[in-house]
Amino acid sequence: MALHPALVVCEHCDSVYRRRALGDDEIARCTRCDAVLYRASRLDVDHLLALTLTAAIVFVIANVCPVIRIAVGGMHNEATLLQSISALSQGSALVVGLVAAMTLFVVPLLQIALLCWVLPFARANRRAPGFVPAMRVLHRIRPWSMTEVFLLGVLVAIVKLSGVLNVIPGPGTYATVALTVLATLIAKRDVHLLWERLPAGAHAQGRA
Repeated sequence: MALHPALVVCEHCDSVYRRRALGDDEIARCTRCDAVLYRASRLDVDHLLALTLTAAIVFVIANVCPVIRIAVGGMHNEATLLQSISALSQGSALVVGLVAAMTLFVVPLLQIALLCWVLPFARANRRAPGFVPAMRVLHRIRPWSMTEVFLLGVLVAIVKLSGVLNVIPGPGTYATVALTVLATLIAKRDVHLLWERLPAGAHAQGRA
């Protein structure tokens, strides 16, 4: 499809369709296997870049500030996301800790970093150095970002512990809430459409 950007190929069954304009928030699906071909979004590249930069700031806050603070008997303890992941990685829970590290830290960090790299170039109608591998990585790690699962776990823990301990959500929790919202907004944007911002002739150099 490098030479025919007006066509789109289903990644699952290889059916070929002619790309057409979609209305706001519409989704084009394959009529053969019902897979998502591409999405429409109100967000343009400028909006997506602004959201990504905001997500980067919120991501730092979510990982540096305490997620939860527990007080009992005049003493208190608090933990950040990275400290929680480190605690999970001890002993027999090592596999759980590694999965948590990948889904809650490494994958979101890669998504934000790669988007912060390719979007400024796309805004200038240029292809970023390493654009093709960056787009491939973005496509493959997209399903592995599970910040909302962690947020749900934190909220459940706060509710359960609040009956016996003084539990206070930390700034990291609020930052995680904001990051979940931002990640959802960013995920609604079909990053494959960035291929359309390549200069003429660049399509022939590979696609994700």
